[in-house]
Amino acid sequence: MDFKTLPEGDFTLRNVTVPACLLGQEGGLIRKDIGIAGGRIAAPAGQDVEMGGAMLLPLFTDMHTHLDKGHIWPRASNPDGTFDGALRTVRADHANWEPEDVRARMSFAIRSAYAHGTARIRTHVDSVDGQYLRTFPVFQELREEWAGRVDLQASSLISCDRIDPNGEFGDVVRVVTEAGATLGMVTYPIPELKQALLTFFEMAGKAGLNVDFHTDETMDPTSETLRMIAETVLETGFEGSVVVGHCCSVSTQSVDRAMDTLDLVAKAGLNPVSLPMCNLFLQDRHAGRTPRNRGVTLVHEMKARGINVSFASDNTRDPFYAYGDLDMVEVLREATRIAHLDHSDPDWIRSFITNPATACGWEAPSLATGAPADLLLFRAREWTEFFARPQADRIVLRQGRAIDRTLPDYAELDHLMRLS
Repeated sequence: MDFKTLPEGDFTLRNVTVPACLLGQEGGLIRKDIGIAGGRIAAPAGQDVEMGGAMLLPLFTDMHTHLDKGHIWPRASNPDGTFDGALRTVRADHANWEPEDVRARMSFAIRSAYAHGTARIRTHVDSVDGQYLRTFPVFQELREEWAGRVDLQASSLISCDRIDPNGEFGDVVRVVTEAGATLGMVTYPIPELKQALLTFFEMAGKAGLNVDFHTDETMDPTSETLRMIAETVLETGFEGSVVVGHCCSVSTQSVDRAMDTLDLVAKAGLNPVSLPMCNLFLQDRHAGRTPRNRGVTLVHEMKARGINVSFASDNTRDPFYAYGDLDMVEVLREATRIAHLDHSDPDWIRSFITNPATACGWEAPSLATGAPADLLLFRAREWTEFFARPQADRIVLRQGRAIDRTLPDYAELDHLMRLS
């Protein structure tokens, strides 16, 4: 149950707590009165609602997810919790990814994210062996169905050893272009990587596509594909948005080498996104040994260089991450713990709301007068209260009205889990 009942019509939320950075101000949390009229943020007017310091945020942006993989864990669990185990298990489960199966699971995930207070989602779409031909049409249907409630983007997902313009990749580019999507690739050290990147950027540039990479998802310090991506962007002058996800290995490199790479990332204007929950789950996992490394990339050092750093959910109840619910409050709470965002700059909240929106080309959410009253309200009055509990009684406002936050029941997917 929500902690506060709000009136119909115009009203003013008196005495709410808001991060100063979301109002273009310096400092931490501040108290403010915010009016809501005609579904938009307005000057204080109408009925007063005393909020007692309850925290208010714009809706979240989740810029790196895998809706097509989501919720297959009951039929395709990771046998050992490792990255290789996840990769093998997902590839085997592709046999079950008919449009009806993918649609049901993607819809379940979007409904969950909507109920939690997310308004923008980018999903990666497995795009090998013809799977993109089955999944992209489903994505396009869901994008239209959810328009006005959750803005959806898609990015193709294909490994760097398959970047052949005369092979399947050429058709992937065609489908991505026709779908108005983003061109994506997984990078890891192979001798042909430089040529693959040159081909990838050339084809993306000709098609006018933005790009999104899975990069260095490993604790191996010799994996430096992030560096090569930055160098190639600078070399080619690629003008589209470049997102780089994971970037784990830079955290294991020597300080001098890592900082030099981050300088290149800043110069190239890359947009890193850290996936702390999934990387904590997968990285540095060895049977019978306590993990030493967190898997999180160097977010503080990136931010200090003016790099547009974001955080996102990544996988949900699939072999790459057994847990999660596309709840960005959980991502914010866990990222704060894992990456020590506390005792740091007071504006990290932007990395969960405005930074990812900017990286993906969406209009940045705002608390300015005239902006849509698409908001989150929490009983918590300060960050320690916010992070101490899951905020299950939060209120999600869409156009100034509280939505029904009932989450879908896992039993809805039971019939899909009996597949072989």
